[in-house]
Amino acid sequence: MSILIVTGVEGARNCAAVVAMQLGMEVEVADGRKAALGALRRREFATVVVDETMAECDPASAEAIWEHTGLAIPLQINFALSGAARLVREIRAALHRREREQTLARRAAAAAIETELKSTVAGLLLHSQLALNGREISAPAAERMRMVADLAGSLRQQLNSPMMARGDTAA
Repeated sequence: MSILIVTGVEGARNCAAVVAMQLGMEVEVADGRKAALGALRRREFATVVVDETMAECDPASAEAIWEHTGLAIPLQINFALSGAARLVREIRAALHRREREQTLARRAAAAAIETELKSTVAGLLLHSQLALNGREISAPAAERMRMVADLAGSLRQQLNSPMMARGDTAA
């Protein structure tokens, strides 16, 4: 992914080169709203940094840029007061924060799926065992139902084992 810096400040390209070197990411500089919107139409960015002075002088343009950032992390920095080192720190912190949020979201999704699976398997196991206890089931159907109960029991044991023991490293 790359970073888009939107500023009309002289020396922005030098700052972008420092950011690119420090973060190991491609950095594109847009001089204004039109250039920024064109860049945002062409590709996705990890972060969009808008000069605070530009945003305050033309709030409508800044709003148009924010609306088109997609999944990029929006940052507003005062380039007149901040140097490249501060910009790198801000971008790095935002990227790390995004990474932590995504990790937490993945864990929550995995836990929700696991809970749903456990509930479904428990229901399948219960109903198959109830069907086996019924008297009006034929021998071939009883054999199939035992197979379903065994499979559900096996799946339940796998779901109840710790995730790391199953080799699941996504969480």
